Amino acid sequence: MIFEDRNDAARQLAEKLMQYKGRHPLVLAIPRGAVPMARLIADALDGSFDVVLVRKLRAPYQPELAIGSIDESGWAYLASHASSTGATAQYIEEEKQLQMATIRQRRQQYTPIRPPLDPAGRIVIVIDDGLATGATMISALHSLRAQSPAKLICAVPVAPPETLKNVAAMADEVICLTAPEYFQAVGQFYRNFAQVEDEEVIAILQHSA
Repeated sequence: MIFEDRNDAARQLAEKLMQYKGRHPLVLAIPRGAVPMARLIADALDGSFDVVLVRKLRAPYQPELAIGSIDESGWAYLASHASSTGATAQYIEEEKQLQMATIRQRRQQYTPIRPPLDPAGRIVIVIDDGLATGATMISALHSLRAQSPAKLICAVPVAPPETLKNVAAMADEVICLTAPEYFQAVGQFYRNFAQVEDEEVIAILQHSA
């Protein structure tokens, strides 16, 4: 399955999530790529829209490879392959501090005039444009579970089967449109996978507010 772009993927995900329309779900995007998608899905479901801030922890000399992730509270997930990439305890600690600084900066940029929407007691749907290792989704789900949602759902267009198994342990429901065995990167499943910039994220959030 190949998606035209993120909007195409979002529309297809929204169709799979229609059972939650009219139940005022909270649709949360993992920035930045998923932000336009989550906005479209929230509109389709008559839900609320916001972001959940998490960052991947990058492998030494391989910034595209996640060795774990960290959420806004500072809780970190470390993947089993982290040490095999050469990530020492000191490197991991420094990477955590660097990514926490980015999270704090993004919170100030993205929602400067209001606090994050409260997930307590709500149906919460977490959106990403695809999962590779699933590290950032795991941190997002952990962060949200601690805030007592009524139901916690992970919804993504594409992810490898092994990643979906890992994520399923953290969510009440996982919705994924395609789970190919051959998986190199999320972008290979989109014809148009242009980067979403901070300016677009801020504009969408301001419009939503």
